[in-house]
Amino acid sequence: MMAAGLLASGVQAQEDPIKVGVIFPLSGGAGPQGKHVNWAIEAMAKMINEDGGVMGRQLELISRDDESTPAVGVSRANELISEGVDVIIEGWNSPVTLAMQPVIARAGIMDITAISKADPILSGEGNPLAVRLNSSNAQDGAVIAKFIADAGATRIAFLTENDAYGTGAQASIEASLKEMGHDYEKVAEELFPFDQADFRVQLSNVKSANPDITIAINANEGLGMPAIIRQAKRSRLPGTLVAAVGTVAPSVIEVAGDASEGLVGADIYFPNVEPFASNEVNRRFIATTEELHDYTPDKFMALGATALQVWAMAANEVESLEKEAVANRIRGGSFENTLLGDITFGENGQLNSNHYIFDVTDQQIVVRDSAN
Repeated sequence: MMAAGLLASGVQAQEDPIKVGVIFPLSGGAGPQGKHVNWAIEAMAKMINEDGGVMGRQLELISRDDESTPAVGVSRANELISEGVDVIIEGWNSPVTLAMQPVIARAGIMDITAISKADPILSGEGNPLAVRLNSSNAQDGAVIAKFIADAGATRIAFLTENDAYGTGAQASIEASLKEMGHDYEKVAEELFPFDQADFRVQLSNVKSANPDITIAINANEGLGMPAIIRQAKRSRLPGTLVAAVGTVAPSVIEVAGDASEGLVGADIYFPNVEPFASNEVNRRFIATTEELHDYTPDKFMALGATALQVWAMAANEVESLEKEAVANRIRGGSFENTLLGDITFGENGQLNSNHYIFDVTDQQIVVRDSAN
């Protein structure tokens, strides 16, 4: 009887769902975008469960709100660690990710950063086995610098979020301009906190500098970036307003409205543009997300979903949920048939991405022909 009881207990343990922790802002300025990323991860979990799960077990998501605050993020990470999760997918704000990394690493849990961009995330200091899906500040900086050089712009202004993400993004753009030997003058530099929504003073200062191009670096897509776009239009800011890579989703354009006309940006994923439009996995992901939430996924949602998809593919391949085994399969590895297509990670855990420059026309993202 005891042996039978132990066997039954073992079978039950094997059938228990795998707990996946998810930490993004669900309130505040970035709350809407964080909720959308949660929706996307939910859609991917549904797809994975329909296909048999991970090592035959279903996935169960446990979500937490980091409130875009490092201390709260650490508290939420500790909650998920106590819940016994096997992996945590996190990261909208770089300062929050940097605060959570060492806590999750010490717990021996796999940590995948979906969105946060600061270069120190992959330094190995906070998490020696870091993995990130979103493009890095260094990658993005090269793309924006090339756009500036190709446009022949020489008078450059910066509206920059004053944190690890924002200042790192600006530094990467300037470093790339220097590396390519493009002569330019930084005619204005205005710093602001993440939660700022009134940029009239900063825009007045930038306007008086008469820039050819103003680079707006703002990760607060629910509040800050739409406000910059609207207020820049009202101020009649000269030159071209260029959004930092990955800071303009369709939701930003929807809030900014007509003021977004003529905005230039760059990104790495568009749901209905090649090479993504014909990708069967991406099409299934879009259909599942729309079925669950009546919402077409954007780049951030695709990255969150791909984070879970890649982790599941790696765990199934190595037949283990153990952090080192899964992380080592991802870092430096390649994966076929993801919703982003066939992808490769660098040895440092950074996803290698193609960037596409786009213009906003009639409140729609119009992708230019070539990828960078």
